[in-house]
Amino acid sequence: MGFFSFAGRVLFASVFLLSAYLEFNEFGVDGGPAAKAFAPKFNQFKNHVTTFSGFPVPEVDYRSLGPADRLEILRNRIGLWHEYAPLIPALTLDGFTPPSIEEATGISGVEQNRIVVAAKVRDSLISSKLDDNLLAYFDLGGAEILYELRLLSAAQRVAAARHVVDHRLDSKAAVELARAMKDFPRRRGDPGWSSFSAASPSDCLAFTHYRLSREAISPSDSIASLERALEAAETEAAKEQVREELERRSRGVAAAKEEEVEESYKVPVVRLMYGEVAEATAVLVMPVCSGEEEVVAAPENCKSEGVFGVVEAEKGWRRWVVLPLWEPVAAAAVGGGVVVVEFADSRVMPWRMRTADMEDRVLVVVDRKVKVAEAEDGFYLIGGGDDGLRVERGKRLVGVEGMGVLGRVVLVVRPPRDDDLNDQLADEDWD
Repeated sequence: MGFFSFAGRVLFASVFLLSAYLEFNEFGVDGGPAAKAFAPKFNQFKNHVTTFSGFPVPEVDYRSLGPADRLEILRNRIGLWHEYAPLIPALTLDGFTPPSIEEATGISGVEQNRIVVAAKVRDSLISSKLDDNLLAYFDLGGAEILYELRLLSAAQRVAAARHVVDHRLDSKAAVELARAMKDFPRRRGDPGWSSFSAASPSDCLAFTHYRLSREAISPSDSIASLERALEAAETEAAKEQVREELERRSRGVAAAKEEEVEESYKVPVVRLMYGEVAEATAVLVMPVCSGEEEVVAAPENCKSEGVFGVVEAEKGWRRWVVLPLWEPVAAAAVGGGVVVVEFADSRVMPWRMRTADMEDRVLVVVDRKVKVAEAEDGFYLIGGGDDGLRVERGKRLVGVEGMGVLGRVVLVVRPPRDDDLNDQLADEDWD
């Protein structure tokens, strides 16, 4: 009973609106003042009336209105955004500019451009026969979303619009989708590209995440991008490609945990700067060694005497180095026994490093008072590597007898870079 009552009211309303519209047409070509005021509201309800009554209700043309009426409609946002969007180009033809339209209506120049472009995108979707139910999704707040699809072809816009509706995307997600679809054809030949489908917006989006995973520096960022790619992928080929890459990256992360980078271990690594020793307020003179026998035989103590701080060692030695008295070195030097071991390159260090740093000669400051590996997170100098010496992690030495620990690594010093010379004063600067 309630349904028939409701249908009756709808039918009555449709007949009333239709007769009212025909009456308003008698006021003249432009519909008269009443028609102008009524037209936007009439168009807002015409679709509902047509649906329930079965009578096709004609549409009032906004563009037949005068400039003042157009401005009023824009000022009050009467109707749907795509219905009043054509009024902006019409006002431009009448001599209005974006600033003058903004002043009269409150719609900024940016928003004017957005709704005009979005309306054109919507028209292209209509021309491409997009389903009316999908098109209706963009009636409220859809200008921002459709505007982001402007860079796509007509076929891509239809596919993207369906994807937006199916996944209820907002404007930010629509931007990401449109860029992914636009970029995908340009990536032909990239690793894994052939496993993704250009016809699938989901696959285009998945490929973007897949590509970003290969560009990521951090393993965790790479895996996170692959997980997003797997979530977005639609075709089985794309999913399989992402799964294989995700499995490979996961294995790599697990293997890397065994070989931690140097910052995970407690040993300072510093790069000496040009002029740093000369500018230091305190320095330390230490014997330099290049083999196991020299490490054992090097002088234990060096001390400065007299007003000039003349350094005196307990016995003669051929090679010496002067370094700033950094805090770790100062602490280890108490009681003597500190030496410096020189290595031809950085490969002797038991951690990963950049390829450019592998060729650096390094000085390793060693405290010979420590003869037993006590800390798993420390580093120790032992015999048996290049020049009879090598540096090893404490976790591989603790509790192991017969490893021949020669001392604890206090500090690793890298040489100055050549580009540091750019910071030095030129000859004319001294003048």
